[in-house]
Amino acid sequence: MTVLNDDVDWDSWPVEDYLAENYRELHPSDAAVIAHHCAFYRQFAPGAVARSAEIGAGPNLYPLILASAASRRIDAIEAGASNAAYLERQLSGPPDRSWLPFHALCRSLDPGIPATLEESLAPVRLVHGDLRSVEPGSYELVSMHFVAEGATEDFAEFEDFCRRFVACAVPGGHLVAAFMENMPTYRIGADSRWPGCPVDTDVITEVFTPLTDRLTVDRIPSDPTLPDYGDSGMILLTGVAAASPTG
Repeated sequence: MTVLNDDVDWDSWPVEDYLAENYRELHPSDAAVIAHHCAFYRQFAPGAVARSAEIGAGPNLYPLILASAASRRIDAIEAGASNAAYLERQLSGPPDRSWLPFHALCRSLDPGIPATLEESLAPVRLVHGDLRSVEPGSYELVSMHFVAEGATEDFAEFEDFCRRFVACAVPGGHLVAAFMENMPTYRIGADSRWPGCPVDTDVITEVFTPLTDRLTVDRIPSDPTLPDYGDSGMILLTGVAAASPTG
């Protein structure tokens, strides 16, 4: 049976296992994502974006750090209870020291990022919900990392999530995203099983071309320092929301 997003208990996402497997150290693939995204964010003056959003923020802080170079307010939109609880702890108290190397790399590539990790997270506000709860045209800049392709096994639902992601931005608003390439259904930790919808650069280009202008799609090869989830790398996207999408 194909697993849809609403079939999954996202409140029980295994935060500690996920962080241990992916983010307690800075892996080369994430360093490559950061380098790519910093080139995108350097087009903005500090504070040039009034409101931005990270869709499905999860416990990953580096997209929020990256957005702090440009954004006066960053909404971290997260539906899962365990992920939201982790974000609340990071925003209200000293963030985990494991994020310091991520912040240092981000700032070395984009000096517009605030000088400390705490200052980078200061514009972030946790918003409980998912992209289906976002009013269209709410943000000048929208980012999403490893969400749409890992939220469902159904390609039509994946496409819908991509359309909704673009719709979160005002027409002409900026978009930046990352996807796992060819990600199957996968496990985190010993037991938990999570949906995957395999996509590649051709699929991402086909889905987003009718929805965006100035679309760029790049990829990063598989990273042997990360767990083998069955993926073949990462796909990186930038663009702007089309004024009249044809998708």
